[in-house]
Amino acid sequence: MSVIEMILILVLLVVLVILGISSIKITRQYERAVMFRLGRLKGMKGPGIFVILPFIDRIVRVDLRIRQLDVPKQTIVTRDNISVDVDAIIYYHVTDACRAIVEVEDFESATALIAQTILRDVLGQNELDTILSDRDTLNRKIQEEIEVVTAPWGIHVDIVTIRDISLPENMLRAIARQAEAEREKRARIILADGEFQASERMSEAARLYEKTPVALKLREFQTLTEIAKERNLIVVTSGSDNLGTTVGVVKALDR
Repeated sequence: MSVIEMILILVLLVVLVILGISSIKITRQYERAVMFRLGRLKGMKGPGIFVILPFIDRIVRVDLRIRQLDVPKQTIVTRDNISVDVDAIIYYHVTDACRAIVEVEDFESATALIAQTILRDVLGQNELDTILSDRDTLNRKIQEEIEVVTAPWGIHVDIVTIRDISLPENMLRAIARQAEAEREKRARIILADGEFQASERMSEAARLYEKTPVALKLREFQTLTEIAKERNLIVVTSGSDNLGTTVGVVKALDR
């Protein structure tokens, strides 16, 4: 065997080894490989080890883990003509790797763009009070509408969360005034209710004192004693009988 033949055999062995190594592919547990043979879809491989035909088969790896999509701030005009800036976070994952690669050119960019559009459309159909107070319902509605578009791409939307709502300064001041007025309203209602209950109690007490004059006289003496203690005074009374009639003379002297 000549030297040239030996070199050719060695080169051939090296090529075969390289082809053998390049034909062996491994995907992780959270990955799938979409395989094309001469441009035609052959299916999905993985996880684990599998073999392809070098120069004939081509694979595209797809991550099946949940992804986070940060929707940038969108300027939205609400139903009651108030301009607000809203951003959101969307969590989604690929359920069908073949459809995610074949049905849409770039499923990540497509999902981001459709999320921005639907976010503006859904929030623009509601008034500001609804957007501020009913985020859970709006989150679910946005999620459902995005899912309708992305499902044919093999994309499932897990969670949609409206993260921040930025209001104009004049609207913030108006909301603050409204909240203050609402607190004052509740305070006045509570005060009026307390006065009503107190008046009812006083009316009941007056009826009881009317039925029992002695009790009224004892209450009068107790009140005079409390006044004397608080103001450091001596109270002198006269003109009372055994039934506790009205006081005839009341004098307050400094000690």
